[in-house]
Amino acid sequence: MSSRVPSRFADRREAGRYLADAVAGLREHDSLLVLGIPRGGVPVAYEVAVGLGAPLDVIVVRKLGHPDQPELAIGAIASGGVLVLNPEAAAGLPQRVIEKVAEREQHELERRERAYRGGRPAVDPTGTVVVLVDDGLATGSSMRAAIRALRQRRPARIIVAVPVAPTSTAAEIGPTVDRFVCLIESDYFSAVGEWFEDFSATSDREVQELLARAAQRNLDGDAIAG
Repeated sequence: MSSRVPSRFADRREAGRYLADAVAGLREHDSLLVLGIPRGGVPVAYEVAVGLGAPLDVIVVRKLGHPDQPELAIGAIASGGVLVLNPEAAAGLPQRVIEKVAEREQHELERRERAYRGGRPAVDPTGTVVVLVDDGLATGSSMRAAIRALRQRRPARIIVAVPVAPTSTAAEIGPTVDRFVCLIESDYFSAVGEWFEDFSATSDREVQELLARAAQRNLDGDAIAG
């Protein structure tokens, strides 16, 4: 694939292939793990795992939507009891309201943890170089929650790799990890989806199929292939 990044990506899979090129130097590491943030981050992460010949797993994060504006993220939760708030978005909300939203999303987080792996145990990131992938950043709350949850598992390094992000969010996330890779940063950013020709919803089934395919090829000892 050409190393020249387009102004918009055809879809998540194409974005993942460009990201794989951007982090190709990581192939030299013996202990490498790619983690996708479901749902939309998994097709991107799969292509990164393809390019690196690395195992693929998920780190489940749930956005906490504002009770009156569900699309507005007041924060996020992640596996391991992690909760990250966006102070500005959550301003004025009583603690009990935030807790109620978090409790509802915790049930969905646990459901996804069970559903996506099909009974397979989570891949242990302890001591590994982890590439943490999503399909893009907006406020960055989901990624911050994922990073905090991942740190509890003591990886050797955390590398965040995303196709797109606002310049301001990239500046906030970058210093919190060992390496930050973003193909397109922009001061003019309204939504992640505007940077993709096809940004249709990723289904649970697609996440399950990609994880199962990656796990089977890993068990077979083969390089992950598209």
